[in-house]
Amino acid sequence: MQYPTVYTSAGGCPINLVGKRGQAVQISIHVPSLYICANREQILPDWKKQLFLWVVIVLQQSRYELVESTPKIETEKQRLREKFMRFGCDVAFNLRDRHYLTDLIDPRTGYPLLSRPGKILHDDTAAVKALLHYPVIQNKCRLLVHPKWGMAVYPGILISQAPPMIIEWVIKSIAPLHDWKIKDER
Repeated sequence: MQYPTVYTSAGGCPINLVGKRGQAVQISIHVPSLYICANREQILPDWKKQLFLWVVIVLQQSRYELVESTPKIETEKQRLREKFMRFGCDVAFNLRDRHYLTDLIDPRTGYPLLSRPGKILHDDTAAVKALLHYPVIQNKCRLLVHPKWGMAVYPGILISQAPPMIIEWVIKSIAPLHDWKIKDER
C-alpha cells in the first residue's frame, strides 16, 4: 500500500486551530519519516507488528521565540508541553478506546509516554524538519523556524495506527475541550 505524503481533509492544508489567547496551533498527519521507519522497533519496541503508522505533528505558537533559556521562556516551554501532553493524552486514549494503538512522545525526553520506551529517543524537531521541511537552527538546542511564527514554535508528536480520517475526527472533537477552535481562514 502506498501512503500519501501528508493527509488532511482540506487538500494538503493542516488543521489550523486557535487558542483562547489567540495563539495558533497547527496539526498535520503524515506518513512516518525515514528515521521512524528505520528505527521503529528501537523507539517503540512493542509496536513491531504494526504495518501502517501515522505521525501527527502538533505545532503550538509560543508567546516568545524559544531561543534563549530564561525563566520566562522555560515557563512558556513548560506551559506548552503541559498543553500538548493534556491534549495528546486525550487524543491517544480516545483512539486507544477505539482499539488503535496510539502514543505521544514526551517533548522533553523523546520517549513515548504510554508505551515501553525503546533504546533510542525520538527527535520531534528532526521529525518536523523531515516531514514539513521547516528549517532548524542549531543553538544550545535545535530550534524550528516556522514560516509564520519564526522561532516561537513548540512541537509535539503523536504516533498512531488509526486511519488519518479517524485521527482527524478525534482531533477536531477533542480540540474544543482544550479551548482550541478551528481557525476561520477568511
